[in-house]
Amino acid sequence: MGAKGKKVLISGASFAGLSTAFWMSRFGYEVTVVEVARGIRAGGTAVDIKGNTVDIVRRMGLFEQIRSNRLSLQRWEMKNERDVTERSLVLRGEGEAPSDDEFEVERTVLLNMLFDAVKDHIEVVFDDSITALRETQDRIEATFARGAPRTFDLVFGCDGVHSAVRRLWFGDEARYLYFLEQYFSITIVDTLLIERNTAQMFNVPGKAVMLNAYKNNTDIIFAFVSEKELPYDRRDEEAQRRIIADRFAGVGWRTAELLEAVRGSKSFYFDKLCQIRMPSWTKGRVALVGDAGYCPSPAAGMGGSLAIDGASALADAMQEHDCDFELAFRAYNERFRPFIEQVQAEAVRTGLESLVPRTEEAIRARNAQTHAAF
Repeated sequence: MGAKGKKVLISGASFAGLSTAFWMSRFGYEVTVVEVARGIRAGGTAVDIKGNTVDIVRRMGLFEQIRSNRLSLQRWEMKNERDVTERSLVLRGEGEAPSDDEFEVERTVLLNMLFDAVKDHIEVVFDDSITALRETQDRIEATFARGAPRTFDLVFGCDGVHSAVRRLWFGDEARYLYFLEQYFSITIVDTLLIERNTAQMFNVPGKAVMLNAYKNNTDIIFAFVSEKELPYDRRDEEAQRRIIADRFAGVGWRTAELLEAVRGSKSFYFDKLCQIRMPSWTKGRVALVGDAGYCPSPAAGMGGSLAIDGASALADAMQEHDCDFELAFRAYNERFRPFIEQVQAEAVRTGLESLVPRTEEAIRARNAQTHAAF
């Protein structure tokens, strides 16, 4: 069938969207990316590039840039209330070269790499979003919040765990979202609160406070257990800051100081830990990539890399079937699913309890492990 003269619409300009745009543009599609934000969204925790993802970024021509911008975490420290290190996990000795098969990169840096790789070959529309989709026999019409309606051959929903494309085309979010009984927040401050290239964690039962220092920045992460979902407006950032302040009031270690830093910060993100589980990531001329289709939750530690993997899996299927989207979508659903199910199961089995143990005994057991699960 080929891609010549055909148009694709991609919702979302993050890892899934920009990676999908990279491959679709290379195949010859005319690519339009629509992003609800006014620009590339900066911030967020660093991204791990390892395993199969290393081979993918090599194919994309990004490997050398990633290697030259890698972070270099050296040590994890488990802290108690008195700021005493109960256990230190040395990931790399002083002067020891980092591994060449695993890389950690700032989220914003990697996003900018991807954007630079595609921006001259695609159309990017910021500050807009898809509000409706209507499929005909050989096309799909998209209606936008701001722009005029347009028609495309394919639509890819790469717009995250709260995907608008998934809601419009596959149904309400509640049908596919599995709450994992934890909430978390991430704040990035442009100062070193601990020694560079060090991460620290403090736990009380059902709560975690983490710091990750790199370059001249520190990530401040709060996470807590909640067996019931909390009612709050996803667009009300101040209400979300209050949730964190209330939940961690009176918690020891450096928590009071860190809450004050969060209160006055420009960077703040809050959400529940959840997974997206769907029987199919495709329907008609629409396919989902990344968190929109199979979010594993941050407990998996591979949301960004999984989006890159998913875009590559979709691209490989499209290439194999000469852009016959029906055959390609079927192959994408079948071949990539076992890996996704494994990642999601592992996040539930080990990731959640490693991040936020629910009892003092579990905290002690986690701290005593000879291998970290972070």
